[in-house]
Amino acid sequence: MTVKVSNSALFKAMEEWAPLQLAYEWDNVGLQIGSYDQQVKKVMITLDVLESVVDEAIEQDVDLIIAHHPLFFKSIIDINIDSPKGRIIQKLIKHGITVYAAHTNLDIAPGGVNDLLCDALSIHPTGNLVDLHSEKMFKIAVYVPVTHLNEVSEALHLAGAGHIGNYSHCTFQTEGQGTFKPLAGSTPFRGTENEVETVEEMKVETIVKEQDKAKVIGAMIHAHPYEEVAYDVYPLHNEGESLGIGRVGQFAEEMDLRQFATYVKDTFDLSHVRVIGDLTKRIEKVAVLGGSGEKYIEVAKQAQADVYVTGDLTFHTAQDAKEMGLAVIDAGHYIEKIMKAATKERLDKEFIQSGLEVIVSETSTEPFQLIR
Repeated sequence: MTVKVSNSALFKAMEEWAPLQLAYEWDNVGLQIGSYDQQVKKVMITLDVLESVVDEAIEQDVDLIIAHHPLFFKSIIDINIDSPKGRIIQKLIKHGITVYAAHTNLDIAPGGVNDLLCDALSIHPTGNLVDLHSEKMFKIAVYVPVTHLNEVSEALHLAGAGHIGNYSHCTFQTEGQGTFKPLAGSTPFRGTENEVETVEEMKVETIVKEQDKAKVIGAMIHAHPYEEVAYDVYPLHNEGESLGIGRVGQFAEEMDLRQFATYVKDTFDLSHVRVIGDLTKRIEKVAVLGGSGEKYIEVAKQAQADVYVTGDLTFHTAQDAKEMGLAVIDAGHYIEKIMKAATKERLDKEFIQSGLEVIVSETSTEPFQLIR
């Protein structure tokens, strides 16, 4: 069965993974061009929105492009269709293709680009390279008839509530009695109009991250039998998970820098990597930051990383890294392409019942080629 899916539903799914508020202030994430309300049958995932990618989307009859790198980093003052950017805009509008970007918010988000890079390299993250945000936490208290305690509790947990550290399904439950009088026009689950009803209820309290709050409340209300659900939401001073850019973690295998550089090259199917440092150095602790990470070389050194895997190092920054004794592997910006398959997998799972088709762009947007 095919169910219509709107752009806004897809944007919501992306933002549950990578909330917009996580993005850097200079970044431009979210809707780039197009419509929130457009109905979508086919989505294409890409790293960049180049003209060749847009041509591929047109050929594949795509309705929505989800990109990592924004189409617009800066404000545009004209649309010159003789320029590459202008032609891209013209083609997107002409063919009704919407573009959405999840950039630094997807770099920072748990399970996002930097965690994907760590997974690919078999690195167990122990922290962020740079802490940027502490997740805001809330407590939800809902009053549930005893008969529906399990259904409502499970809905809360499945939507993301009740996680504390390595524990799930965390609640505190208190027995009590709820009273209410159904008034004219109401359709109560139990009770009689204009008569006070007393019900054996449980007060269920649980904790939820800010990014999951709306989803959890929606799931709770949907599972609750009452026409009007009584619940409270409290902001907490408890600090949630620390979110940040890059990751630092342990590498379990025994390798020196030369071997590890080859391992990185092979893992990401690269023609080459650039390496700074003593090639015989033993690698145990690794810092990883997808994209342009040269401004964090001192942070990687302070984190006592044996090697820093990133991209886009310039000459003098590379010299600085060498002088401070930090080994660096410049694997290039294009390793962020890892987000394409992961985004497809996530959307396939989220919209499995809709018939939505999600494809990965086959167009390479790597601008460099190596001449030996």
